[in-house]
Order: sequence, then C-alpha cells, then structure tokens
Amino acid sequence: MNDTIAAISTALGVGAISIVRMSGKDSLEIVSKIFKGTNLKKVQSHTLHYGYIKDQEEIIDEVLISVMLAPKTYTTEDIVEINCHGGINTTNKILELLLLNGARLAEPGEFTKRAFLNGRIDLAQSEAVMDLIESKSNTERKLAIKNVEGRISKRIKEFRNSLKELISHIEVNIDYPEYYDIEIITINKIKDIVQKQIEELKSLIKESNEQEIVKAGIKTIIVGRPNVGKSSILNSLLEFDKAIVTDVAGTTRDIVEGNIYLEGIPLNIIDTAGIHQTNDIVEKLGVEKSLSLIKEADLVLVVLNSSEKLTKEDLEILEKTKDKTSIVILNKNDLQEEIEKEQLTARNIISTNTTSSKGTIALKEKIKEMFNLDKITTKDYTYLTNTRQLSLAKKALYSLEQALKATKEEAPIDLVEIDIKNAFDYLGEIIGIDYRDEVIDNLFKNFCVGK
Repeated sequence: MNDTIAAISTALGVGAISIVRMSGKDSLEIVSKIFKGTNLKKVQSHTLHYGYIKDQEEIIDEVLISVMLAPKTYTTEDIVEINCHGGINTTNKILELLLLNGARLAEPGEFTKRAFLNGRIDLAQSEAVMDLIESKSNTERKLAIKNVEGRISKRIKEFRNSLKELISHIEVNIDYPEYYDIEIITINKIKDIVQKQIEELKSLIKESNEQEIVKAGIKTIIVGRPNVGKSSILNSLLEFDKAIVTDVAGTTRDIVEGNIYLEGIPLNIIDTAGIHQTNDIVEKLGVEKSLSLIKEADLVLVVLNSSEKLTKEDLEILEKTKDKTSIVILNKNDLQEEIEKEQLTARNIISTNTTSSKGTIALKEKIKEMFNLDKITTKDYTYLTNTRQLSLAKKALYSLEQALKATKEEAPIDLVEIDIKNAFDYLGEIIGIDYRDEVIDNLFKNFCVGK
C-alpha cells in the first residue's frame, strides 16, 4: 500500500463528465506532471482547481481537479480526482498519462480495500458500500446506507464488548484466585450472560434471514397446464407484453423472466412451459425444466382455469406444489365458473382475470400479506446483509450454545471460556477485526474498478 493507484471511477461511455481517481502518497506529485494550472502542491485540502491536462505540449482536456489531503479522505491517503469531459478516448488518455508518470492501475475495489486496511471503515461497512452501489430499490438503498453508517457494526461491537468483559472476569478469576477484592464469576452468572447473548443473537439472525429478500428478492414461479393463462398473468404483473400469448396450447416452451417491485422488494418472476404429457421433444424439455424450477422457488403461483373442471394434470400439479409456499390462482373469473373449489382446501386462493389492468391487484396484495412486505419495509434496517456475515453469526451462536451447555453440565470454567472466546472471534470476523487475507481478497475483487 505504499504505491499510488489510479482508476476511472465513472462508467465508460459517452457522457457529460468522467472522473479519474488517484489515491496514495504520490498523487499530487504525479498529477502535477500533467496539469497546467494552480500549483496543486500548495493548495488547501478539499478544494477544486481549474486547468488543463497536457501531454507535453498537447492539451488533452479542460478539467477541474479535486484535491483531498490525508487523513480526511475516503482511503485516509491523499486523493486527487480529475473531473474531465465524458468520453472513452479522453478519459482513457488521462488515465494512461497518470500510469506513465508513476501511478499503478487500481484493482477492483482497491480504494475501498485501502479504506478498510487503513481503519476508516470496517469490513461490514465495506460490504455495504458495494450493496449501496448495486441497490435496485429504495428499500435496498436504505438497508445499505444504514450499514455504511455502521449500524450493524455497532451492534456486533456491543455483542463483543459484553463477551470481552465476561472473558476478562473469567481470566482474572482463573489467574488470581487469591485476591478477595475481585468479583467472583460463578457458573450461574456466566450462564445468565451467555443465555442473554444467545437470545439477542438468535433475534438478529432471524431478522436478518427475513431481510434477505430485500436483496435477493422473491423467486416466483408460475406453473400450470397449457392455456390456463400463465403468460397473461406474467404480462399483467409486469404491465407490458413480455411473453407471447395465443389461444394455441403450448405457446410457451421455455422460461420467460421478468421483475417487478412490491413495497420495494424485488419479485423475480419466471413463466414456465405448460406442464402436461407430451411426445414433442422440445415441449418435453420445457416441462422438465418447469418441474425442476418448482424446487428452487420461494413462491409458486399455480394457475388454474376457473371456467373448466379440474383435470388430472391440474391435480398432479397441485400435488407437486403442496409443500411449497404457494398461491392458487383461479384465472378467467370473468367466465362462468366450473372449477370444483372443494378440492382446493388448505391453500392460499385468489380469483382473478387478466382482461383489465386491475386483474392482478388481489394477487399482489396476497403476496404482500404472505411475506409481510409492509412490515419488512418499516423496520430499522440494522441487519446482517450477506451469506458471509450470517454464516459467522451462526458459528458464534453455536459456540455460545456450546458454552451454555457446558455450564449446565458444570464443566470447568476454563473449558467454558474456550467456546465464549470462539464466539468472540467469529463476531470479530464479521466486522474485520480478525480476518484472513484470502477472504479480504475475494471480497474486494467483486467490486467495480475505481471504488
């Protein structure tokens, strides 16, 4: 981290402005070699300066230079940002000049990695930066920005502080049993503290699992036999004609995908081929894919034609989806009803049609109700936000449960302490107090270059 890095921080393409960013101790020295204007080595921090980027005597572009001096910067190092005119050629030429004059091309996420390694942000905040960049809804943005601010980091530190105090008391009691003025830590006291930590950690994990749908969305599969209106329902939900709709059974032979947002939560919808017996090799492959997708779905929409009696194929589809979170849609309710509703017990059932834009309102409301979407979007957004964090929290929980079990079995106090220390370390990994280099490298390589 002793070198100076540079990268284009804006998306490449035609645009009004592009930003080329540098970080490192030689940032001012390097940019001064190609900048004609104010002497950047003598300016105050967090100031903006007008001038030109030059390649020897050739003017490359008219620019504004942002100068931000250490330590009050994103990376805590000197940062210089060149605000130039947008365009691939101009932006690349400026980056090329910086590299020729001593900078190194930044790796993906290296600016944020330096911010982490220099102690300005912790690992959970680093991950939240990328979540913020990738957020597609207002809810995702709110969740990410709270963690950039350090909400989840603060909660994890509170867990660790409680465990650290407990570990300290245990070690004093073990190492200095002869002193009478120290607090005697009993097995019962350890049990009470560990039990409280277990309950709070379980609550955090449960809430974080619920919030996973904010980022991942609800994988929704539309299934049914041919010509019951699956593609019409997809089009109605998306509010445009994504799937081809005809009166010919088996029009959809492969999956058709689309996305909508309910209460800020992504609904990832897949319309599948009609499930039925067929000798057509292409249709058969489509049916097999439809059946395999049912297993992966968070929500299955089973479409039935309410103007027809239940068929053998309908009943088979209902049987295959009985253990899934599902909604049975009695479609075409604008026609005379013929379906035997008494055979649809213990199901979430809604009746609808797609002849008007209002046809799927009841379906959307049912999905909101089933997944408590209105409640999710009104919570405080302090959650673990990815698999890595959740996995470590679950390991910490397991260690605490082992410690509690040991206290109940009256195990020696130093053995109980081992499990408590393990929990303390796992929680430290969440925010990067303890970490392995390969984990850090893998995390930041998924960032965009220039961030």
